[in-house]
Amino acid sequence: MATTDQHRPEIVVGLVATPPDYPAQVVARLTSELAERLSERVDADVRWTVRGSWGDVAPRRDGGVETLLDDLAHRRVDARWDVAICLTDLPLHTERVPLVAQMSARRRVAMVSLPALGLRQLRALRAVVPGLVGRLLTDASEERVPPAGGAPVELAGQVAAIHRVVGEAGAGELGYVASRLIGRVRLVTGMVRANRPGRALLGLSKLLVGAFGTAAFALTTNTIWQMGDALGGLRLTVIMFLGLTALVTWLIVAHDLWEKPDRETSAKLARLFNLGTILTLALAAAVSYLVLFTGTVLAALLLIDTSVLKQTLQRPVAFTDYLMLAWIISSLATVGGAIGSGLEDEDTVRAAAYGYHPEPGGWRDEKDA
Repeated sequence: MATTDQHRPEIVVGLVATPPDYPAQVVARLTSELAERLSERVDADVRWTVRGSWGDVAPRRDGGVETLLDDLAHRRVDARWDVAICLTDLPLHTERVPLVAQMSARRRVAMVSLPALGLRQLRALRAVVPGLVGRLLTDASEERVPPAGGAPVELAGQVAAIHRVVGEAGAGELGYVASRLIGRVRLVTGMVRANRPGRALLGLSKLLVGAFGTAAFALTTNTIWQMGDALGGLRLTVIMFLGLTALVTWLIVAHDLWEKPDRETSAKLARLFNLGTILTLALAAAVSYLVLFTGTVLAALLLIDTSVLKQTLQRPVAFTDYLMLAWIISSLATVGGAIGSGLEDEDTVRAAAYGYHPEPGGWRDEKDA
């Protein structure tokens, strides 16, 4: 802590991301605006300095929150921060409910699990982080750290993701947990959000190219036209889901995306990782299917004249016939595109696995970025 020329005390807040992937992007965005929010919500008479860092605190797959907080406390002392907050994409639990945040006034550190915040994570962080900082400063016992100007913010009433508080309030060792049902739903959706399904979608470009090639070939086959006319909506729906399931399964098997329990990864955590991977790939596959379906409809309208289709089906045709034709072709082409997914870049596809993160190249501070 330092003193400015205006005799305003300075409090340094460290934001740490682990692992250095998606959480680092969140830290970069939050760092630029956190000082102003701390001034508004915690103490306007303090000069707030926010430091961003990532890669220097190892994620703890074994659920060792206390160990992670110890690592964070060592980093805080080394960097001479007054308080430190860690943002992680690990889905954490306590008392069989999702853990949203954990704070330790003794170590002057706190941890926030991004997936537990749901889809609108940055918005929730804008309330969570200032509240944690204010609480840490209020409960701090060291004289060199000035207490927060007002009463600590009750996060359970400020953030929808937080259902209740557990732990020793008097000792400043608090955990903020979500509800059993809604919290778990929010945790799963937050995992998909943290896993960035858009990245998986963009990474499967070769799959889409292969699927479009298969669809273009199928458009020229009048047998497919007759099949689309003969199959009802129920069977076409089943074929579509079978095709999408085959695609997701092939991606997981071909690129070894399935997380297996080991000494560091519990069976429960492995199941959560696999669920996040499946949902991410399923969402990316569904969007790819819609793109393929739309392109196939347009190609069918351009290439297949109404009179030709009428002659093949031997009845009057309408726009819905083109939709049914595109439906069956897209489903079959999705299975063909799964073969093309084996040609994708390994790192690009593996990025869709929730438990996969590139090896960090050492920790970085925002001043080094």
